[in-house]
Amino acid sequence: MNKMLRLIVASCLASVAAVAAAQYPGQQMAPPPPPPGYGSAPGAQAPAAGAPGQPAGQWVTVERRAVGAGATVGGTVVPVEEITFTAQMPGSVKFIAGAEGDRFEKGQVLAVLDESAMLAQRQAALAQIRNAESAQRNAAVQYDRERENPTPKQSGNMMSQMMPMPFMGDDGDNKVHRGATLYQYRSQMEQAQGAVMAAHSQLAEIDAKLKDTKSTAPFAGFITHKHVNQGDTVQPGQPLLSFANMDQLQVQVDVPTRLAGSLHPGAMTQVRLDDPSQTVVEARVAQVFPMADATRHTVRAKFDLKPGNPAKAGMYVDVMIPQPRGAGSGAEVQPVIPMASVVWRGGLPMVYVQDAEGQPRLNLLRLGEQVGDEVGVLTGLQGGERVLIAR
Repeated sequence: MNKMLRLIVASCLASVAAVAAAQYPGQQMAPPPPPPGYGSAPGAQAPAAGAPGQPAGQWVTVERRAVGAGATVGGTVVPVEEITFTAQMPGSVKFIAGAEGDRFEKGQVLAVLDESAMLAQRQAALAQIRNAESAQRNAAVQYDRERENPTPKQSGNMMSQMMPMPFMGDDGDNKVHRGATLYQYRSQMEQAQGAVMAAHSQLAEIDAKLKDTKSTAPFAGFITHKHVNQGDTVQPGQPLLSFANMDQLQVQVDVPTRLAGSLHPGAMTQVRLDDPSQTVVEARVAQVFPMADATRHTVRAKFDLKPGNPAKAGMYVDVMIPQPRGAGSGAEVQPVIPMASVVWRGGLPMVYVQDAEGQPRLNLLRLGEQVGDEVGVLTGLQGGERVLIAR
């Protein structure tokens, strides 16, 4: 009985094996792969790209040596010419030429405020000028009449007041009376002249305000920000549009005071752009502010960029600030890594460093001067670490 049972079990097992072999021909159970290792010698290979979650490449040891003297400071690309148009009088926005990113040439109208009230004031000023000129002509006629045919001095009786007599005689009282009368008419004529000048000045003021209702492009450029829309009501001083020339760009940097001593207008340096290629371009020091910020203890400096570079306004950049070497000290000794080992995350330089367990960890760096394919590290590495050159 036991023998018969053993035969039945063996037959069943053989049948199962035959079915499995028919469904999965040629497959064998493979042993589990060995755990990944990074090696310990310089130049050892990193895990293969197929290893999940592990970067692939070559590990190198960070050395300390002299690479020059310098420091990098973060800055921002800004337009050389940038203005903001503001309302000069209360009113409603009658016209807006375009939206952000639209280009306009010099002299084109960008914004217009409603000028109906100012035009009415201008008509009133013109009417006041005509009235003042009429009064001036009348005063001149009266003065000439008095000079050619002086009015005699009026006596106290009624008959002399009703029938004025021509001026006769040359006594002292008549001379005084005539001089006073001429002075009175001359004064009236001068007052009329002053009223005409005041009316013309009022008209000129209104015309100047009418010009302020239009915002005209002072140079060719782009609208960078539209603060209001057509139909909005604005008050004096309220921003309307921001306008900038994108053809000429600068880098604006707040340099720590301990590093700003080597900057002077006309000096050349290098700027690394935060673009996909991390382009390095030359820049010239255009301006160094004479006073440091009392809160941040930094000095603002501006660097001119050459036309034709891929920089864009608002872009983050790293500016190399050259530093003089001390007498006899030579170049500064600092950690040096290959540029190929630097990876960029959000515009910030980082590098994969092998930790004590052989795992890669990202370290944030502050880079120094670049010489050829290598770059100095100001902060983030000490020297002796192993960093990854990714494939």
